[in-house]
Amino acid sequence: MFPDDRDSLRPLAERMRPQTLDEMVGQRRLLAPGTALRKSIESGRVHSMVLWGPPGCGKTTLALLLARYADAEFRAVSAVLSGLPEVRQVLAEAAQRFDEGRRTVLFVDEVHRFNKAQQDAFLPHIERGSILFVGATTENPSFELNSALLSRCRVHVMEAVSAEDIARALQHALDDETRGLGGRGLRIAPEQLQTIAAAADGDVRRGLTLLEIAAELAETGSAEGESRGAEASGTAPTQAGDDVSEANAADRTITDDILAQVLADRTRRFDKGGEQFYDQISALHKSVRSSNPDAALYWLARMLDGGCDPVYLARRMTRMAVEDIGLADPRALQMAVDAWDTYERLGSPEGELALAQLAIYLASTAKSNAAYKAFGAAKRDVAEYGTQDVPLHLRNAPTKLMKSIGYGRDYRYDHDSEGGVALEQTGFPDAMGERVYYAPVERGLELKLKEKLDRLRAERAQAQRKPRE
Repeated sequence: MFPDDRDSLRPLAERMRPQTLDEMVGQRRLLAPGTALRKSIESGRVHSMVLWGPPGCGKTTLALLLARYADAEFRAVSAVLSGLPEVRQVLAEAAQRFDEGRRTVLFVDEVHRFNKAQQDAFLPHIERGSILFVGATTENPSFELNSALLSRCRVHVMEAVSAEDIARALQHALDDETRGLGGRGLRIAPEQLQTIAAAADGDVRRGLTLLEIAAELAETGSAEGESRGAEASGTAPTQAGDDVSEANAADRTITDDILAQVLADRTRRFDKGGEQFYDQISALHKSVRSSNPDAALYWLARMLDGGCDPVYLARRMTRMAVEDIGLADPRALQMAVDAWDTYERLGSPEGELALAQLAIYLASTAKSNAAYKAFGAAKRDVAEYGTQDVPLHLRNAPTKLMKSIGYGRDYRYDHDSEGGVALEQTGFPDAMGERVYYAPVERGLELKLKEKLDRLRAERAQAQRKPRE
């Protein structure tokens, strides 16, 4: 059950925690009326689950609501703060409670931080039904949770809450006189409320915290103004209910200056080693590949803003230059190396402009993965054909013995051949025959390479069909 605690020292975000499913904002896909999960919760027939989503999207609140609707005891442990002995104690208490006819919702926050052995401790209790296991994680459960635990739980993906929904939660906090900020005379313009909601970056808890700080600054300024007014008039501060006090309360406005103070140095959501990190580098790479310099620049800026190591970005863009541009524009690789070197010489923020310039160029220039695919095909043949002997005509013959046993025999020196290419000789092991790996695209410099290689390959095939003289 939810505690009935009106202690003013509790943070606004905690006081405003939803007490019913109808009070939750966001998560309509999971919790809209008529959805399977909502029906399950409202009926009290809930199942063990893993809630996967970003901070502030409602994972803890949903676990509390599960316990409330199921009339179950709620217990919470944190994988950051709790060790296995504490977990075992909670599990033992839950088992005893189950024997007495009452279930326990065990909420495990940051469950991905438990190792595989620690995760296994929950399995028999989930199977027996003595706990309704609710794990919360910001990381992909497929990578962070063991398969035995996942097989016993259903994974529900929760999404970052939209700015519109966060604004609704903020307005509710401003109106609520019991748990929120209602009745204090606070005033805030609708566009300022939207600004706070956008700055919350999908995190309802962050939005409520920002609103609470702004409200405290507005109230502090109002109290100081009242005190200064009383000193100037030589009168004592007015009592609650007096006309002057009511006027001051009405002046508790969250101004643009207050908002600027509250939102200074705010950070965006970014995990330097988790799911968001790899999603964003994937977005950058795919924006370059699809020749969208504006999108590439956006994702580069997002990652730099989140604290990603610029050297890592330089290395990844160098890979893009060889994997997705290749010989369609060989200048791209040199430009990538130069941008990397420029950043290491200048550092941030000046060197970041070189990375931005590189991202724009890579996305804008001609693309080809022909060299990347050719190298992959060659490696597959190496694995398939094993250790093939080098044909005799291609072998080095620095000694008389080597020459006497045929090393280098019948080798044709290409520069002495017509056109500068000895078309009649192969460069592959005899067991393989001539192979074609590299297929240039008709873009950029590779268009010229394609014309040349198509001609040479046709002439080589014709020459090798003729009997050698």
